Amino acid sequence: MNEAEKWLGEFREDQQQVDWPVIYWLGVFAVIIGLVGLLWSLPVPEAFRAISPVLNWGSTFLLAATVYYFVISVPLAIGMLPFTLGLIALEIRITALTPIPLPWAAFCLFAAGVLALWLSRDRDFDGSFLRRHLLFVMLGPLWLLSDLFRKLRIPY
Repeated sequence: MNEAEKWLGEFREDQQQVDWPVIYWLGVFAVIIGLVGLLWSLPVPEAFRAISPVLNWGSTFLLAATVYYFVISVPLAIGMLPFTLGLIALEIRITALTPIPLPWAAFCLFAAGVLALWLSRDRDFDGSFLRRHLLFVMLGPLWLLSDLFRKLRIPY
């Protein structure tokens, strides 16, 4: 069993306990967008800004996630590139258009996502809640992509 199958299998087992899948998946994407937005809004060193206005802690986090995706599965990582680039474009758009400061908008999205995760499941806030949901949040889109690959019979 390779690394991708291990993580995605654990995520698949975890999905058996979801009571409201639509709410869960909306929560996953709200947490991802909110988390990246919170990181996006943190102050960055001047050296980052000199390289690119898009280089910040949020984009660095997405780069690290992409590198990890490549470590566990090259085909899935290539498939995740449009999602990652779309997430960067979305964060740029939110930064430009939001009438409230980005940290507050990102925090609201993150909090709404955590609430959706909680509502879609067993409704307990113990240590396992954090492990099950927040640890797996970046694997959610990868898991959806792996299901698509499996249906199309694309090896990963």
